[in-house]
Amino acid sequence: MKTLIAAYSGVLRGERRAKADPSQSSHGGPSLSREGSGRWGTGSSILSALQDLFSVTWINRSKVEKQLQVISVLQWVLSFLVMGVACSAILMYIFCTDCWLIAVLYFTWLVFDWNTPKKGGRRSQWVRNWAVWRYFRDYFPIQLVKTHNLSTTRNYIFGYHPHGIMGLGAFCNFSTEATEVSKKFPGIRPYLATLAGNFRMPVLREYLMSGGICPVNRDTIDYLLSKNGSGNAIIIVVGGAAESLSSMPGKNAVTLRNRKGFVKLALRHGADLVPIYSFGENEVYKQVIFEEGSWGRWVQKKFQKYIGFAPCIFHGRGLFSSDTWGLVPYSKPITTVVGEPITIPKLEHPTQQDIDLYHTMYMEALVKLFDKHKTKFGLPETEVLEVN
Repeated sequence: MKTLIAAYSGVLRGERRAKADPSQSSHGGPSLSREGSGRWGTGSSILSALQDLFSVTWINRSKVEKQLQVISVLQWVLSFLVMGVACSAILMYIFCTDCWLIAVLYFTWLVFDWNTPKKGGRRSQWVRNWAVWRYFRDYFPIQLVKTHNLSTTRNYIFGYHPHGIMGLGAFCNFSTEATEVSKKFPGIRPYLATLAGNFRMPVLREYLMSGGICPVNRDTIDYLLSKNGSGNAIIIVVGGAAESLSSMPGKNAVTLRNRKGFVKLALRHGADLVPIYSFGENEVYKQVIFEEGSWGRWVQKKFQKYIGFAPCIFHGRGLFSSDTWGLVPYSKPITTVVGEPITIPKLEHPTQQDIDLYHTMYMEALVKLFDKHKTKFGLPETEVLEVN
């Protein structure tokens, strides 16, 4: 703006000089030429100043948008990691103050509402459409790719691979409308399944349910696939905690070979299986990988066995700089490709042979999906998906 004012002041000074020396105008051409060139020169200065002003404005706006993207991602990471514990501590503190009635009322309501997550929760289209999720999407960016239509007369189990550290692609694509999942799959209601323990945490459970997130347990899945009509899609991150332990940039590996429970559930309810591969999910965090047999891996496996999750030592970038370490994930593209549904018959008591057959079909479909799309998203033709 200062540059623009200076340029405009130059125009005024030029006009004042022309008025102060009218004698030169009698000489005709040369004076007119000098005056014209002066005005053209100052006009160019204004144009240049405007360009500088717009350039600076655009750069500042770009920086603000980038910071908003970083903050939007960080708020979800912190919510995922500490919201449950923090809200529990705050409510316990309130219970010990003069505002104890607030805590009592919430815990009373919590008792009556305890089983709501098992019935699909309380999704909120308003929350799913928050602008913060669009900033979240654009930070990486995250993209949802549809390859086939899904019938609203069927129910589905989506197998999401790989887990990564936090499953950021799964959350953005299926628990928000940032990538327009409802428009790409009209009539389909996605339910992202996560650890049941998260729904025992006050306030966090409400936040998760508002996005259509539900517990990944048999009661919930049975309810959604049998008592909630058709058009339901339950997204299960099949590899779970075990897969997260091997998550690292440059590695495309899934834990699937001995994971057959989701296939059995699909057969019992006649729900079609849909393989999903999220390219770039493993790229957004760096992790310390403990070797098999080490004390670190022993601790992780004990946590996984008794608590349901495995603690990872990982890092991303800092809040203000990508050159420092922090909890903000690295800005790497995540592209989630939804594959072709595998039609599954309804068998009330599927045999092990039935389970093995459709599990093999699912693994082959996932590898085929990976091979078909890998070169489109930066991987070489020689890259092979490792199925463990």
